[in-house]
Amino acid sequence: MLHSTIDYVPNKEIADVLGVVRGTSVRAKWFGADFLSGLKNMVGGELTQYMNLLSEAREKAMERMDKDAEELGADAIIGMRFMTSQIAQGAAEILVFGTAIKLKK
Repeated sequence: MLHSTIDYVPNKEIADVLGVVRGTSVRAKWFGADFLSGLKNMVGGELTQYMNLLSEAREKAMERMDKDAEELGADAIIGMRFMTSQIAQGAAEILVFGTAIKLKK
């Protein structure tokens, strides 16, 4: 699946706009990672456990968005955006959305 954060695919013509597609993933902190990150906060540095957690959440959300687009028969997704929000103490949601399109052959 082609992904674009702009509203077109360079050097391609849009044949049809199929609609908005989206994918979401909700992840919670793991106690061990939380403990290790707390230690890291005291000495400074990158919180790799959280970085990995959010990276996995983004990938899962994109997989779900792609599945949504494939069910519509899309060739690409344009105008793709990510959003994140805290939905509970220690849990975050990643939402990715865009417009599914069919490209001219």
